[in-house]
Amino acid sequence: MEPSEIVVGLDIGTTKIVAIVGRRNEFGKIEILGMGKSESFGVARGVVQNIDQTVQSIKTAVADAEAKSGVDIKIVNVGIAGQHIRSMQHRGIKTRSSGEEEISQKDIDSLIDDMFKLVMQPGEEIIHVLPQEYIIDSEPGIKNPIGMSGIRLEANFHIISGQIAAAKNIYKCIQKSGLAVSELTLEPLASADAVLSDEEKEAGVVLVDIGGGTTDVAIFQNGIIRHTAVIPFGGNIITEDVKEGCTIIKNQAELLKIKFGSALASENQENEIVSIPGLRGRPHKEISVKNLSNIIQARMEEIIEHVFYEIKNSGYEKKLIAGIVITGGGAQLKHVTQLVEYITGMDTRVGYPNEHLAKGSEEVTSPMFATSVGLVMKGLQTLDKKNKTSPVVSETSIKGHSKEKSTGFIDKIKKFFDEDSVQK
Repeated sequence: MEPSEIVVGLDIGTTKIVAIVGRRNEFGKIEILGMGKSESFGVARGVVQNIDQTVQSIKTAVADAEAKSGVDIKIVNVGIAGQHIRSMQHRGIKTRSSGEEEISQKDIDSLIDDMFKLVMQPGEEIIHVLPQEYIIDSEPGIKNPIGMSGIRLEANFHIISGQIAAAKNIYKCIQKSGLAVSELTLEPLASADAVLSDEEKEAGVVLVDIGGGTTDVAIFQNGIIRHTAVIPFGGNIITEDVKEGCTIIKNQAELLKIKFGSALASENQENEIVSIPGLRGRPHKEISVKNLSNIIQARMEEIIEHVFYEIKNSGYEKKLIAGIVITGGGAQLKHVTQLVEYITGMDTRVGYPNEHLAKGSEEVTSPMFATSVGLVMKGLQTLDKKNKTSPVVSETSIKGHSKEKSTGFIDKIKKFFDEDSVQK
């Protein structure tokens, strides 16, 4: 197997912006060539709120990744998240002219394209159309209909939509950073690729990605995505609680949470005390580790209750044999798996994005890089598909992305910006 072309994943998060340069090596594993990370200013709850600050952070992360990898970055695969993301189920039907001809990829693409034409609420656009199962001439439960015969082709779809304004702002930030967008991917789908195995997706599993501004939920069963949701709480709100509860500044609250925080107050001794230096010569402050954990536990319980509500709401609560996989920066909090198991009664583990990585990629094996690694994997999957559909690859860009049609969502945003520049 030849090493694949290079792909760049860009995760625009609430607390950090990460750019990862990677490619698939000859053994099929992902080799990380370089990683750049910068503090995220201008993003709140997964949504861009200050373009200039976000552009500055993107440039810093990308320059760092370029320096480490020696690759000139021009095209990126970007993640989208935020409270505005919605998901729904829909069924599409296509009546074919002949029942004798085999069903081809073209038939499936035409069915998916029809889904992109669904009428959404004002200001919303469809980001992903994910086929769940196909029905041919009333025969249900078909996973791959290519090569089969039939007149009536139907499919159940999981459709994910988001606010076009939020996507335009992400696109604008990328453009102002001197980059181009290859693909826009829902972040929980990227994280799922990085930390879940095919067996878990088959058995039924809940992915919970606890980020800085939001907690993303994705439920898989029978190898198919069944439910997605974005909860508007994350690690930052825990830091805010610690700041208010202990009357200290934000930086100290974040350090306290990381170094001494625990999701289970009962695991801490009563007599454990942390001393915080006072501001500008004021006396230092003593904080009980048990009290700190009580504050963290209260907010973590609220986040997990929201996740549990989404699990029940999906209708798959009793079909999730593989339980829950927690990833994202919040998964690094001590005793978080025990608290999740206690509240939901489901098996829980922390998801690390190292299963698909080649040796020497240790710097990105933390759960906080799950989304960024997943975005690289999504980019490589898209490249594989393009190379399969066209044996003679069309003129490729610097990053090896074929200049072919991307998702309908990206096309609409590009069209909007093209029209905008023409009017100017």
